Amino acid sequence: MLSVEDLEAGYGESVILRGVSIRVKPGQVVCLMGRNGVGKTTLMKSVMGLLKARKGRMCYQNRDMTKLQPYERAKLGIGYVPQGREIFGGLTVEENLLLGIEASREPLHAVPQSAIEKFPVLPAMYARKGGDLSGGQQQQLALARALASRPELLLLDEPTEGIQPSIVKDIQEVIRSIKGQGQTSILLVEQSIDFVKSVADYYYIIEKGTVVAEGNIEAFDDSEVRKHLVV
Repeated sequence: MLSVEDLEAGYGESVILRGVSIRVKPGQVVCLMGRNGVGKTTLMKSVMGLLKARKGRMCYQNRDMTKLQPYERAKLGIGYVPQGREIFGGLTVEENLLLGIEASREPLHAVPQSAIEKFPVLPAMYARKGGDLSGGQQQQLALARALASRPELLLLDEPTEGIQPSIVKDIQEVIRSIKGQGQTSILLVEQSIDFVKSVADYYYIIEKGTVVAEGNIEAFDDSEVRKHLVV
């Protein structure tokens, strides 16, 4: 589904990622872990095309997308929920969702029911401004907006950060549901060991811009992983 090979990326003169290689298979949930500032968000932005790769190659469904623009990657079937959600606070919930379908590979005239049914609280809030929602509600809106385009690969950058436990559980169930359907792969940035073990199939640990460990979730060693998370 996704192949990143020897990626180098950064900001200005700073190189953040050095020779990073990861893979996401069809229907798989893959988690990126590591301390703050090690390059996880940089990797997600690079996959989405928001940062240009300085070196390396990125392929999606066997197509080289290294030089494609973000909107072109979205049209290929990649959805993105950035860290901080980045919903449009001045637009209504419904308008935010309608913007999501603009990235669909096929013309859509309404938000797919499959995107909404996972977040039953949203339809009652259609007329409310996105900026008036709580942090947890905004996170659900950001997820629904990404799902509205019916992506085959979904990028989630710390979807549980700063969210109340009840909504964290809801997001966990949404990811499990997507995984169970087997039609959408997920690349997830997450720090919670318990959360990762409950949803992921495979994990990578990033440290100082490089992958230092990886493996199937069945081989996940809590104490070993925690060494790479504790400051």
